[in-house]
Amino acid sequence: MCDASDFAIGDVLGQRIEKHFRPIHYASKTMNQAEANYTTTEKEMLAVVYAFEKFRSYLIMNKSIVYTDHSALKYLFAKKDVKARLLRWILLLQEFDFKVINTRGAENYATDHLSRLENPYENVFDPKEINEAFPLETLNKIAHNDPSTPCGPTRGHYGASYIVKKVFDSGFYWPSIYKDAFELVKQCDSCQRQGKVSQRDEMPQNFIQICEIFDVWGIDFMCPFPSSKGNKYILVAVDYLSKWVEAKVLSTNDARVVVKFLKSLFSWFGTPKAIISDRGTHFCNDQFSRVMAKYGVTHQLSTAYHPQISGQVDVTNHGLKRILERTVRENCALWSDKLEDALWAFRTAYKTSIGEALLNNDPEPLSNQKNFFLTLHKDLKVVKPKTQSEEDEPPEVELKELPPYLEYTFLGDNGKWPVIIAKDLSSNEKT
Repeated sequence: MCDASDFAIGDVLGQRIEKHFRPIHYASKTMNQAEANYTTTEKEMLAVVYAFEKFRSYLIMNKSIVYTDHSALKYLFAKKDVKARLLRWILLLQEFDFKVINTRGAENYATDHLSRLENPYENVFDPKEINEAFPLETLNKIAHNDPSTPCGPTRGHYGASYIVKKVFDSGFYWPSIYKDAFELVKQCDSCQRQGKVSQRDEMPQNFIQICEIFDVWGIDFMCPFPSSKGNKYILVAVDYLSKWVEAKVLSTNDARVVVKFLKSLFSWFGTPKAIISDRGTHFCNDQFSRVMAKYGVTHQLSTAYHPQISGQVDVTNHGLKRILERTVRENCALWSDKLEDALWAFRTAYKTSIGEALLNNDPEPLSNQKNFFLTLHKDLKVVKPKTQSEEDEPPEVELKELPPYLEYTFLGDNGKWPVIIAKDLSSNEKT
């Protein structure tokens, strides 16, 4: 559809579907002084030419129909004695396959409206008076980036903290610098319009879910890896509260190995309340569901194409992968032997979210939340007895010296089964 007025032209590109016109693209243009002097026929023809130039990628090599309320255009393409300007436009349009259909103005509302739009900002760029009294010496220093007249550090519209840093780097300081930088960013119209909206400002705060350590685990596979002693996968589990990580190298990634890994995890850390995973077939199957139902664990699936739900596992995967890459280097086939070293490095690294490393000389933050069992099976060697009846003799145990924050305890009616637990630091302080 094309239409023209005394000062503008309007076009609408659309497609007719089931006798209904569906608009695809709108376009309009204000005429310059020369085009405003065209005749009515030339203005209507200008609207047609502008439409084919604007929508060329849609119309080339396709049949199209031009609807116009100016009936003279329908016969203009068949005339031979026309003005040079019109003849030039007709030649330009010969590469398109189209026909012109006359329509009533009442049926051409969209293009009629577009051709009559006026520019409300016509006088925005009125010339301003130049301050001739401005010192030329100062102007020259600023233009040549003279160090004696440094530009303000607000270029780039950074945040308040970054602005303060740039001021410090320039050698300036005043007592209220942080407050002034915050107010500067707060009053900047561009920063407020283009800046990101934080989640705190986007929606009301929800209450924080209360859970204990090892209540919620996230699991995921890291793959693919080059074959290392027949192993190609790493199954990772991370506790969402303490960020404790367990991982195991595997040769396959089916449901059987996942269930076996989880049963081992439950035996060391207890049965959790929930397991979070993606929608992989190794997690979404009958065997996995039966184990979850047996232990009373809720299986929460992440939304498709929205990995932020299992983001803690993704962060852990990236951390372990980075450590493995820098540890293995050129010996890619030995990555399975380096997993334990990578786990130790990851567990002893400082975690910003909990304010300390997972393994250090002060286990108080973890022990205060739950008296948990540590998987230090390498430091405790237990010889399993022949039978497990109550009349059997206590098992043969080789006890090794433990760090000051750990101690042995014995479970069972006769105290036969030794385990390692974290000391109760509050009771030690009293004694």
